[in-house]
Amino acid sequence: MTSMSKSLTKLLLSVIVIASLLYLAIFGATLMGKTLPGAFDKQSGIKKGLDLSGGSVITYEAVAEDVTKDQINTVISMLRERLDKLGYTEATISAQGAKRVRIEIPDIANPEDAVSKIGATAKLVFVDSQNNVILDGTDVKDAKQQYGPLEQNGKSENFVSLTFTPEGATKFAEATGRVAAMPDGQNYIAIKLDEDVVSQPRVATRIDGDSCTISGSFTAESSKWLADIVRAGQLPFSLKDVELRSIGPTLGEKTLETSLFAGGLGVILVLLFMLLFYRLPGFIADIALMAYIALVLFVLSAFKVNLSLPGIAGIILSIGMAVDANVVIFERIKDEIRNGKTVGASIDAGFKRAFTAIFDSNITTLIAAVVLYFTGTGPVKGFAMTLGIGVILSMFTAIVITKFLLRQVVGLNLRNPVLYGVSAKGGNGNV
Repeated sequence: MTSMSKSLTKLLLSVIVIASLLYLAIFGATLMGKTLPGAFDKQSGIKKGLDLSGGSVITYEAVAEDVTKDQINTVISMLRERLDKLGYTEATISAQGAKRVRIEIPDIANPEDAVSKIGATAKLVFVDSQNNVILDGTDVKDAKQQYGPLEQNGKSENFVSLTFTPEGATKFAEATGRVAAMPDGQNYIAIKLDEDVVSQPRVATRIDGDSCTISGSFTAESSKWLADIVRAGQLPFSLKDVELRSIGPTLGEKTLETSLFAGGLGVILVLLFMLLFYRLPGFIADIALMAYIALVLFVLSAFKVNLSLPGIAGIILSIGMAVDANVVIFERIKDEIRNGKTVGASIDAGFKRAFTAIFDSNITTLIAAVVLYFTGTGPVKGFAMTLGIGVILSMFTAIVITKFLLRQVVGLNLRNPVLYGVSAKGGNGNV
């Protein structure tokens, strides 16, 4: 097989793979008996935020006589952390009066289901079979969901690892020694959130040290849920729900359809601009942009991002950055061609010269997205997440995929400068 044939084969295979990924990302498919949902699948696709799909409103009231503003702020912070860890980054939470907290969670039509998903929101304790409190949430330093063998050469399984504070480790060692000596049926420690048992592991022996593992018939989802609930800790006082109700979308399906239409139209105009202005490299950039869109949809679905209008804004901004990176690269390539280099050498030099500018601009944007994610709340976190995902994927598609495809084009002996937007006289072929 000649080098030209190899380049043609690689180019065609790349286009087929990218087209297939885009189709799967949008429409989904059933492969070998397993269903891969599309991005717009109502059950398993990208979740829509409160402003697009509606959701649930829960109002909690502190069960305490004297409640300070600082305590309410602590409740809000801890509930915010719990909601974020459970994937509800677009949820909003705010104080109402002196003793109440209001939570709005998108895409959950049943308020009772919302209450169960955020873990009943109050006191976390570890108790023995006689309901004696052994530890509370403040004694747990960290909780993680893990997968692997618990014993040497053992079978890999899902489990939860707990790390205790120094005081918690002392309490736990004493309690496990006592519980392990109890008869079968009583030798367990129950983890309770409010009065609901979320886990009841059996204790076989005294556990010294500052950590332990909880194993059993866990799935990846259930072990992560337990770790999230324990890690979120306990609140400074108990809460009771005084209002549960569903709300409709504030903008609605029509607004979503309009936004998607506008976004699709914008993408088409960008594709045409790149094709008309940069010609062959522009066509390659359009293919890479399709790969970018497919990857973004896959990642948003995998991370269960609640997509609201701020999140859509983050995606659109990252698409602009993806195109901007290609513009910088192609302008450098045109400069190199005008300076007398061959097309192949110009592509290598163009990517090399453009890399620093692209890397610096994307890293600064990524830093801003990280800061927004860790300091912001609700819709700000959603915007930061989609922007950060978009920046990382745009760098990958611009630097890796576009470069790979252009190399295959050069391998097809398509080396006429006019195809790259440069006239035979060295000027811009579009002027």
